[in-house]
Amino acid sequence: MSGASFEPYRGKFYRLLHPRPTVVVVTKCEDRLNAAPFSWNTPVSEDPPVIAVAMGRSTFTRQCLRSNPEATVNVIPPGLAGAAYELGNSSGRIDDKISRLGLELVPSSAVSVPGLAGAVAIYEVKEEASVEVGIMDLVLMRVLAVRARTGIAGEDGLLLDRANVALHGAGEQFFRVHPEPLPIK
Repeated sequence: MSGASFEPYRGKFYRLLHPRPTVVVVTKCEDRLNAAPFSWNTPVSEDPPVIAVAMGRSTFTRQCLRSNPEATVNVIPPGLAGAAYELGNSSGRIDDKISRLGLELVPSSAVSVPGLAGAVAIYEVKEEASVEVGIMDLVLMRVLAVRARTGIAGEDGLLLDRANVALHGAGEQFFRVHPEPLPIK
């Protein structure tokens, strides 16, 4: 047995699982677009391709997905971390956050909701199901199309010497991935 020492952690339990990749989910309610950041996201199936995103059940984003299950899940670079923070601090119910922040959009090919022009990757998705977990919904989204910014991705994912992703720590803390791979041997 190792002589390592551990002590009880007194912060919010999930904070030790951070930093986490931040995505901005763009949704559409009738003719209005909404955007909100989420760091509780993960792929959960390869076949079929499905992403899970945990979101508050009472949020405007969740309301939009109930009326139109199509969305884009936008993987953002560190340069959009400030915008992600601002998107998370106001509600799309009363604020056109996309226009206020000057976020540019690009059309999608498989869904009616556009993606963020500044994203490093855009997943075009459609909600398939959700699971209630406390005050959250774990939303399962079928991936219909995936696009990466030209020249920044290979078969194994992002080329981190060419592009990076914003990782959310806590509150206003954001980080980026160090581009140097860790040696395994």
